[in-house]
Amino acid sequence: MKRLLEHHRYALAVTVRRLIGQPFSFFSNVVVIALALTLPLLGASVLVSVQPLTQHVSANPAITVFMTPDASLEQAQAVAQEIRSRDDPVVLEVRLISKETAYELLRGNQAWRQALEVLPDNPLPHAVSVTIAADEAMATNADVLARQWQQLDGVAFVQLDSIWVQRIEALLRIGNIGLAMVTLIIALVVLAAVFNTVRMQALSLREEIAVARLVGATESFVRRPFLYQGGITCAIAALIAIGLASAALTPLNEALSGLSRTYDALFALHLPDALSLFLYVLAAISLGAFSARWSVTRHTRY
Repeated sequence: MKRLLEHHRYALAVTVRRLIGQPFSFFSNVVVIALALTLPLLGASVLVSVQPLTQHVSANPAITVFMTPDASLEQAQAVAQEIRSRDDPVVLEVRLISKETAYELLRGNQAWRQALEVLPDNPLPHAVSVTIAADEAMATNADVLARQWQQLDGVAFVQLDSIWVQRIEALLRIGNIGLAMVTLIIALVVLAAVFNTVRMQALSLREEIAVARLVGATESFVRRPFLYQGGITCAIAALIAIGLASAALTPLNEALSGLSRTYDALFALHLPDALSLFLYVLAAISLGAFSARWSVTRHTRY
């Protein structure tokens, strides 16, 4: 165990000396990888920030249950109570809208006021507005609930904006798939950058590695400094990427603050939680070490 720790300490010291000996190459690689790693972080920040917003803004799908024209307010209240009593987990809010309330709301709209004034009485029915949770299965949930509520006593029809619901689902799905594709592309970029760097260094140290093998150096002993090089490079790049993403979010949030105020909402983009960022750095280190091992294994066989 002591010998293994000594080997790792030696490999780490060799790696640091090599990186210091080629500062421009090391710095350029770190910058390229950091810029690449910033992109998926920004994409994840947008998705993480937008997802909770769907619980508070009008993106949540609403189902409107319209009563028959001759249905009484008591019947509408009974329907609203029936929906609440079922305790469906996807139902977030149940709100009764009387025909009088709806009529006054329309009268407050200039486009509807003149049309309502020529009518002899209030033609609007009582209605129950139900807000359901926005998740991946919200279109299916909304269809099922709409069919159930259509059978309630006094209900004329149930209006479901299924197209809008499906659009929300599609946008969230596209965002997740797009982020996954960008992350895969970035991983390939990092893999290629580290692979090429280690390849060039392995070729430049060809004679030194050959001599080390002649005196008994094992394959693990030869590869270990290169693995540290790939891991350290990607670790520093990932930390810089987090800093760049955080700095990029500042002007974006300043621009979004004015827009969010027009919707009476507080919205800001933020990075994923600390555990996710730690796993992101760990994944970058693993990718760098894997790329370095692959490169040095391919180019030191002689």
